[in-house]
Amino acid sequence: MPPHYRRCISCRRIAHKSAFWRVVRVFPSHQVQLDQGMGRSVYLCRQASCLQAAQKKDRLGRSLKASVPEQIYQTLWQRLVVEADRPQLDPDSDEIVRITAKDSTKRDSAEG
Repeated sequence: MPPHYRRCISCRRIAHKSAFWRVVRVFPSHQVQLDQGMGRSVYLCRQASCLQAAQKKDRLGRSLKASVPEQIYQTLWQRLVVEADRPQLDPDSDEIVRITAKDSTKRDSAEG
């Protein structure tokens, strides 16, 4: 895997680490937190489908070998809503595209 690339624990997609949320089990306290810290970490796509699967199957907890507080999942769901309202750059073009929660729901139902 190229440097600075990571794999989503939910969908197994490989991308640059900036495309993911980072969840860390801090050493030595074994406290689970978001974004920063030294210790065991996992990466998760910024998509509702990946977050939902990770929460349902306890993928964060199993990968981190620690129990993940419900507050972590609530924070990630809030981030998902905030990021859905921000304009994003379409990877296939140079124009900015606004993705809403409705659009991601339609996309998820069409795939599944």
